[in-house]
Amino acid sequence: MSIKDRYQSDPFTDLLFNALLGFTFLFLVAIMFMNPEAKSGIIDPKAEYIITVTWKDNSPDDIDTWVEDPEGQVIWFRNPEAGLLHLDRDDRGLVNDTITFNGETLQNPLNQEVVTIRGVVKGEYVVNVHYYATETKKPVDVTIRLDKVNPKLKVEYYGTITLEQKGDERTALRFKIGRDGEITDINFLPKSLVSIG
Repeated sequence: MSIKDRYQSDPFTDLLFNALLGFTFLFLVAIMFMNPEAKSGIIDPKAEYIITVTWKDNSPDDIDTWVEDPEGQVIWFRNPEAGLLHLDRDDRGLVNDTITFNGETLQNPLNQEVVTIRGVVKGEYVVNVHYYATETKKPVDVTIRLDKVNPKLKVEYYGTITLEQKGDERTALRFKIGRDGEITDINFLPKSLVSIG
């Protein structure tokens, strides 16, 4: 047997070897895509703007958030969704602040309502807070925060107002969103929304 015959390969063996290499490559690529690298610390909220209303932790009092969009649609706890406005969290003081974890009931002390605006609709928005129910019968300081989420988080407004007694409604914030998505004309001109609902 000559050296030439010794190193000459069969075409079927070559084809089989190349097919095995191809399947091995595809298998490794599939494994890499099945377990993508985790991106830690990245939050991707489905919103362009977030309105957060908070009041004293562990307070049994119920403060409600009302928001009107440029088309006159109003969201509140009985109408939590209208157009691109969404009431993502309705907090009722201590009433709905318990969670069950591993069979144990835990108290969440945070009093917070969250409204998201899930798109850019130009025009004026009105944000009101309403002192819906009270157990303390005392004034409540309410903090309002407006964040623009995209392309990066930017606090557009942060302020506090006081609701004196049950039934009080105050315009916490009015602002405009322009065609470019920027927030302008922040003001506090009163407008009742509770009477609309």
